[in-house]
Amino acid sequence: MWRHYLYETRCTVFTDHKSLQHILDQKELNMRQRRWLELLSDYDCDIHYHPGKANVVADALSRKERSRPLRVRALVITMGLNLPKKILEAQTEVLKPENLSDEDVGGMLRKDLPKEKLEPHADGTLCL
Repeated sequence: MWRHYLYETRCTVFTDHKSLQHILDQKELNMRQRRWLELLSDYDCDIHYHPGKANVVADALSRKERSRPLRVRALVITMGLNLPKKILEAQTEVLKPENLSDEDVGGMLRKDLPKEKLEPHADGTLCL
């Protein structure tokens, strides 16, 4: 997910894994170190050691959350077949002269000018 951000970009990696700092300089590597080296070889990066105790932010992010997470119920919306009718009624109500003002819908009505935003369709609804 994050790898494409680092390709062909010089980056600095701070790690609390002290031996990882010297992995590029070692002549003989065990299997685990070879896997790390293979992963790191795709990137142009400098590796610096940063003690875990000093790296408070990363240490806090890697800890398991102790408080119970909040649960949110999903909102269910049922759309009926009369939705277009309700939209047309609402648009008709807005177009009444007492509800019409230039700063609201009145300024968006199309009057054969291409700069206007809303245009009426055959069924009477106004669309962008």
